[in-house]
Amino acid sequence: MSADPTQVLAFETDCHIFENDGCGFPAPGLHSFLFEPLWGDPDSNLYFNKPMLLALLGSLIIVGFFWAAFRKPKMVPGKLQSIAEMGYDFIRRGIVYETIGKREGEKYVPLVVSLFFFVWMMNLWSIIPVAQFPVTSIIAYPIVLALIVYVLWVSLTFKRHGFVGGFKNITGYDKSLGPVLPLAMLIEFFSNLLVRPFTHAVRLFANMFAGHTLLLLFTIASWYLLNGIGIAYAGVSFVMVIVMTAFELFIQALQAYVFVLLTCTFIQGALAKHH
Repeated sequence: MSADPTQVLAFETDCHIFENDGCGFPAPGLHSFLFEPLWGDPDSNLYFNKPMLLALLGSLIIVGFFWAAFRKPKMVPGKLQSIAEMGYDFIRRGIVYETIGKREGEKYVPLVVSLFFFVWMMNLWSIIPVAQFPVTSIIAYPIVLALIVYVLWVSLTFKRHGFVGGFKNITGYDKSLGPVLPLAMLIEFFSNLLVRPFTHAVRLFANMFAGHTLLLLFTIASWYLLNGIGIAYAGVSFVMVIVMTAFELFIQALQAYVFVLLTCTFIQGALAKHH
């Protein structure tokens, strides 16, 4: 077993089904998302652990990739520049322009592109050997990203419309609603200022948390069943590992896409007269 009881991976235990030592299935759980510090003391809240390391490495990889692709841009781009341009152009034209519009949206392209590739990279760590952990399955990371978008959305709303106009924008003011207007404004106010940033963060976190848990479940089960007649079941479990890994690849990109699509929707809403 691992010296750290909070970190139990398939290859860290000799426990198999049908053994006589009475060991049970080491099911994944909340403990699978806790990490001992690589540096520092957790009691002092000043430490550095694996998710932080992956977030730092992921940021460096993204910056390094785009720097290498565009440091010497060519009229006839090479392979690396072509890949970078395709990714950048997909976000710019397929998400920003389609949601906000070309004239208003151009200034927000760098932010949206950065958010997309950062979220995607943090998700991808889940299936990369050795790393094998999605950083966005730690709720703090999606919350910070959602707060960045939230602050931008609120500030843009009041900057574009002023205090009264911004308040009407956030509360969905529409005098044609008549007697139900106060109730509708209260619901919109609560939904936009409190629920919106929460759901923006939780949508990303919950998908990555659930996906990583399922991958752990089938991976550990493949090892646990690798004994006696259980080998047949281990084979089925291993097939599920492959299937879930392929599915996670799709979900990781999809969640990055959804996160920035919602970001653009919020920005568009801030710039519009009404939601």
